Parts: sequence; C-alpha cells; structure tokens
Amino acid sequence: MDIKEIQNLIKFVAKSGASEVKLEMDDIKITIKTGSDPETTAVHYAPVTTQMPQMHAPVTEAKSTTEGAVPVAQATEDSKYITIKSPIIGTFYRKPSPDKPLFVEVGQTIAEGDVLCIIEAMKLFNEIESEVSGKVVKILVDDSSPVEFDQPLFLVDPS
Repeated sequence: MDIKEIQNLIKFVAKSGASEVKLEMDDIKITIKTGSDPETTAVHYAPVTTQMPQMHAPVTEAKSTTEGAVPVAQATEDSKYITIKSPIIGTFYRKPSPDKPLFVEVGQTIAEGDVLCIIEAMKLFNEIESEVSGKVVKILVDDSSPVEFDQPLFLVDPS
C-alpha cells in the first residue's frame, strides 16, 4: 500500500463519519480514528512483520491567531491563487537537511512534479511535489512546524 492509497483512505474515513477503521493486510496494519471534530483525526500505522510497539501519529491543532480577521480585499485577491495543501499529518520542512538550500522560495517559478517541501510523519520523510505549474506567491507554514491533513502550505499563481 503506497502513501497515495493511505491518504485516500484517510480522506474517505474522514468524510464517511466513521469513528474508527482498522485495516490489516499481509505486511501492514492501519488504524484510523476520528473524533467528532474533523481536526482530531489520528492515524496509527505499524508494520505487522516487526515486533516493535505500534507507532502513533501526533494529533496537533495549529490554529491561526488571526483567524477570521482576514480583510475581504485580501481574501478576494488570494482567490485567484491555487492553494497547495498538506496531504498528511506531520512536521513541515522547507529544506532536505539543515545544511542544504530551501526547496522553493517566494517568487520562484515551479513546474509540475517539483519538490516543494518534506513532511515527516512517523520517522518517514515524504517529499511533497507540486501538482501545478506557476509562481510561488506565499509560503503559509514556518519551517519545522507541525501541519495537519489538508492544511494550506503554499499559494501558487498559475498564470
């Protein structure tokens, strides 16, 4: 089972309203638990073939301090941009390692398939690739910050 299938499973469970789903296959065991609030989704993933204890993904709540205080002019201005969102819960990194350059910067032109960032989830480093071409207008998350599933990460101008 690859990361895209797991992400689609998480989306499906979150939309279905189920409180808990367990999936056991030959090589992995996945448990997805959701609370009444969609921001409290937890995913537990463990390889079945190892004797390690089950790993738990942290459930974080990252809320903007200026939530609801966005001026109407800025909201309509941002609507022309494409928002790239986090496909998983984890820790957001803007560069592959501390001594390497940033993947992307504001004002940089990106193409479809370019790596934008890395999200670490359960000690796995997942490269997040762009699904659109354009120019990076805004980076919405600080480096080394926790991110939630479907949290906006980048604004891209497709023109």
